[in-house]
Amino acid sequence: MDDNKVIRQLIRVNLELEGLEVVTAADGAECLDVVHRVRPDVVTLDVVMPRLDGLRTAARLRADPRTQDLPVAIISACTQHEVESGLDVGVDAFLAKPFEPAELVRLVKQLIERKPGRTGTGTGRHGDGEGHGHDGEGHGDGQGQGDEDGDEGSGGDAGAVVGRREWR
Repeated sequence: MDDNKVIRQLIRVNLELEGLEVVTAADGAECLDVVHRVRPDVVTLDVVMPRLDGLRTAARLRADPRTQDLPVAIISACTQHEVESGLDVGVDAFLAKPFEPAELVRLVKQLIERKPGRTGTGTGRHGDGEGHGHDGEGHGDGQGQGDEDGDEGSGGDAGAVVGRREWR
């Protein structure tokens, strides 16, 4: 999830090239809607987004029993304080913007392969972008009312949803 259309498309294209289905969102509120509709394997978030920022979105995902174990990565140009805040709310990994596409793919695949039941301490490096990946169905531009291309949104880089898993 990222409020920047270009970043959302960069995330989408690179993950789709790896065979992952991706749904993007322009902000945290859309992300929450999409996560509950699509049930992704991974959520990526930018810190700075309109309506609901990435850290508050991550905190809400952790507070919900349905999503408390969902892997969450922050892709953003984070400050040390934002990284610490992210770790406090349960973010699993950080990737600094600008990032290499191979780093994004590696991070998302690591999070997808991780077993349910969060025990991670955070991998990757801190960054400034958000995305979610899923390989199930679901169309949209993230949480809520996105479009199929992930073109909607203004501002930062909301995110993407990668991979779909079975939820209880």
